[in-house]
Amino acid sequence: MKKNILGPLHFLFIVVALFANNAKAQNPLITTQYTADPTAKVFDGKVYLYPSHDILATPGHGRLAWFCMEDYHVFSSPNLTDWTDHGMIVSQTKVPWVDSTSYSMWAPDCVFRNGKYYFYFPSTAASGVNGKGFTVGVAIADKPYGPFKVEPQPIKGIHGIDPCVFIDKDGQAYIYYAQGNIYAAKLKDNMTELASDPKILGDLPAKGLKEGPFVFERNGIYYLTYPHVDKVTERLEYAISNNPMGPFKFTGVIMDESASGCWTNHHSLIEFKNQWYLFYHDRDLSPKFDKARSVRSDSLFFNADGTIQKVIPTVRGVGLTRANKQIQIDRYSAISKEGTTVDFIDTAHRMKGWKTTFNQKGAWIRYNAVDFSVKKLKDVDVMAAAAQGANVEVRLDKPTGMLLATAKVGKGANWHTTKAALLKTPVGKHDLFIISKDAAPVDIDWVKFN
Repeated sequence: MKKNILGPLHFLFIVVALFANNAKAQNPLITTQYTADPTAKVFDGKVYLYPSHDILATPGHGRLAWFCMEDYHVFSSPNLTDWTDHGMIVSQTKVPWVDSTSYSMWAPDCVFRNGKYYFYFPSTAASGVNGKGFTVGVAIADKPYGPFKVEPQPIKGIHGIDPCVFIDKDGQAYIYYAQGNIYAAKLKDNMTELASDPKILGDLPAKGLKEGPFVFERNGIYYLTYPHVDKVTERLEYAISNNPMGPFKFTGVIMDESASGCWTNHHSLIEFKNQWYLFYHDRDLSPKFDKARSVRSDSLFFNADGTIQKVIPTVRGVGLTRANKQIQIDRYSAISKEGTTVDFIDTAHRMKGWKTTFNQKGAWIRYNAVDFSVKKLKDVDVMAAAAQGANVEVRLDKPTGMLLATAKVGKGANWHTTKAALLKTPVGKHDLFIISKDAAPVDIDWVKFN
């Protein structure tokens, strides 16, 4: 039965993998599709990202104006900058126990144990399977990107969403999930069955929705992190314990409610190359509809006592951008108080990204962490449009820093590339400043050194 069900999925995986999409990322990390609920894991020196996949419901396909998710993709990156989409790994139509009309494949997780990768995902069960409502299934693979073989039945005894699996240093595995409260249970060594009855994790805020648990250990402290509706929308909180089964004591807030008004947030934390990162989501590519979300990441820091410093969301995000790649300056690190704005290039097709508009002399934008280790750079391309023409300076580290080039953007309303010779060749890592030298408006999409 498994072979017949999963054969087409295996074939699809091979086809998609051959044509895997590459994404260059700041925030949001993925701009080729809507993504949410990101679980990030480090496997074999790479970061693998297992998000849920938001799509827009249509009549007969999901509930209109609500969350609609029918499958999962996996992405990977060696450097937190360049992301590869390895394609679809699990679909609701290929899981025997899932109600294939539910479009309810919500937040997943993935762990490695004994040479196998275990992918945990929630969905609405078909009638007569493990009771009614949401439950959690498992798919198993030899590689972190699949192909994954789905177990024919979900995990018996779990009724809930947002699974998180944590393997302690002694080898015991635990599964956490949400169903009004946050639950925890031990897993058997086979990673597909419960070894204990689920228990509610207490000592958390009593009021307001709590979901999306993510558990990790650092320096002997067990952290239970979760989204919580303290007021109107979700913020990210955490509690700590000396035991993976608790009791956990509420400790603080990791990230405040989204300034965009996105009702949900969902997250994970990893340490990668001696730096901790928070992965979360917002509605960058869908500002008027918060059921179509996009994954983000920002750096995270701990205090000496193990408490977590609050993360302030950025559009620049993380990762080092190579100078010879398109540098999306609209994903800025800082922006002048006046004369600089950022908006979509095409509001009807938001996945085309954003543009920066300068309309005042001296207006600027800063983009942090550009790698100029590329040898023999000679010039810079500026993708721009300026109806009246414009002059744009490219400088290093500050608005009055080393002048690299002045791009003279010709008159015209259409986008075109302006090439400017480099006056000096930078080396190492620098912040990049783009500065308007005219009062006339100029739109810039990206810059790229050659």
